Amino acid sequence: MKLKQEISLLQAQLSNFKRENEALRSGQGASLTVVKQNTDVALQNLHVVMNSAHASIKQLVSGAETLNLVAEILKSIDRITEIKDEADS
Repeated sequence: MKLKQEISLLQAQLSNFKRENEALRSGQGASLTVVKQNTDVALQNLHVVMNSAHASIKQLVSGAETLNLVAEILKSIDRITEIKDEADS
């Protein structure tokens, strides 16, 4: 009789463990789905940041080229002024 009670108790525990195991597995699946969604969002955000960085770098290079052109023009103006000053002397 005592063994039958123990078997019954063990079967109930086994049933509870099976339900708990299934719940954990379904929770893991949900967690993996959330992780995948978060990864997708992070990837999209990374692409946006990357594209913005590329645009900023292009603007920076364009600005540097413009500054270089202005510097060359100023050098030319200085030379022209020096030549004119020499011619006036």
